[in-house]
Amino acid sequence: MALNTRERLLDVARQLFAKKGVENTTMNDIAEVSGKGRRTIYTYFRNKREIFNALVHEESEKMMQQLTDLLTLDADPEEKLKRFIFIRFEAVKETVSRNGSLRALFFRDVRKVEHARRLTTAREAAILRQILADGVAKGVFRIERLDQTVMVLLLALQGLDVPYIRDNFAELGIDKLSLRDNIMNFILHGIKR
Repeated sequence: MALNTRERLLDVARQLFAKKGVENTTMNDIAEVSGKGRRTIYTYFRNKREIFNALVHEESEKMMQQLTDLLTLDADPEEKLKRFIFIRFEAVKETVSRNGSLRALFFRDVRKVEHARRLTTAREAAILRQILADGVAKGVFRIERLDQTVMVLLLALQGLDVPYIRDNFAELGIDKLSLRDNIMNFILHGIKR
């Protein structure tokens, strides 16, 4: 199936951004590689920033679809929570790795990272809230302040994004399965004996 013009422009921009970086890619580059004129590009996007934001939005939607699908999964709340955490980590890692420019920006510019996160934080929190609320209703979790717990947990997970992407855990001899167990143990049992 042929890509429509907007999708084609985004695909070309993604490739160029990954190869050359956002700053080093021009609208002329995108026009030349896509085989479209600059006028055509400006029909769909006002500027390069708008193209970049469209790519970030597209990537965010992919992750959100995976997380949303969890809600219909036939699994107990603990398993859904475990999957939420690691689907989220893997989706963020894949997005950043697949898009070279996003990888560079992710580690260099906190404001851009925060902008990208704003696209998904409220929706991630809503999904996480549903999972935890279901766990409370079923007696699996004991949570006194659900909304605060959701946000603390989500912010803690966001804080682990960079070490996860950089494989800092592997460098410490912690494989993904051990990491999963450690994080789940910490979330479910804390550090209290």
